[in-house]
Amino acid sequence: MRTLKLVAVSAGLSSPSSTRLLADRLLQAARYRLAEQEYAVDVEVVELRDLAVDIANNFVTGFPSGKLQEALDAVTGADGVIAVTPVFTASYSGLFKSFFDLVDPTALTGVPVLIGATGGTARHSLVLDHALRPLFAYLRALTVPTAVYAASEDWGSGGDEYTEGLPARINRAGYEFADAVAARPAREADGDEVVPFERQLADLRLD
Repeated sequence: MRTLKLVAVSAGLSSPSSTRLLADRLLQAARYRLAEQEYAVDVEVVELRDLAVDIANNFVTGFPSGKLQEALDAVTGADGVIAVTPVFTASYSGLFKSFFDLVDPTALTGVPVLIGATGGTARHSLVLDHALRPLFAYLRALTVPTAVYAASEDWGSGGDEYTEGLPARINRAGYEFADAVAARPAREADGDEVVPFERQLADLRLD
């Protein structure tokens, strides 16, 4: 049985935090979907607040600490990444951006990524499209269509006739993400060529 590795990156600053809670819920939905498809799943959560000093020192010294390198390796070695940030000043947090600034620009090529954000009001929900999607487009990741924004009032709300509740949006996003992860071919062994997912899709269309 193929084992898939999912890594969630949470940039929440408090403990507990709604950002970590959203990351956990998205992971849970993805794991459930993959279990239905009979995949074994290995999950890891990277809490950026625990790495804040290491990230800052890396920018000053140019060298990552052991803990930071382990986190970077976990993200770049994952079959799929869930990235969730709180909204600060209408964008992702500085801690979130600083961490992904340390990721090699080609390391996430073709890797499915599910983006999420949390904030105090629904008015910041466009952060998903004007900030997070461009960031992961630059990193050449395969961002799944559905992203999840959770405002304070969304927790415990079942939605209304016009809008899905948060649990439904989490499930839809988690299922899309899981399907993208399952559809992506296994990574090659070290030293072998890694064929980007987009190129493999193009090859399939040419056949």
